[in-house]
Amino acid sequence: MKTVSIREAQDRLDELAQDVEQGETVTVTRDGKPVFDIVPHKKRGGIDWEAGQAYLRARGIANPVPYIADDFDDPLPEDFLLKPLPEK
Repeated sequence: MKTVSIREAQDRLDELAQDVEQGETVTVTRDGKPVFDIVPHKKRGGIDWEAGQAYLRARGIANPVPYIADDFDDPLPEDFLLKPLPEK
């Protein structure tokens, strides 16, 4: 890990960026005290669907998605909400 002052970091930013690209962390200081680190960028990961399915299968859940009928999102009949409730 490399440590540089803010003034030095301003003057050598391109060189420090190359060091960070190689995986090194650079600590920038003010008056000898650490202020911030320049670190290599990490790609953000998404959801690992395969790992999630493997986790569920290991616990006996073969199909985590329940059955959804083909007509699930079809429009309801026009009189659906106008019908009286059934007698008890």
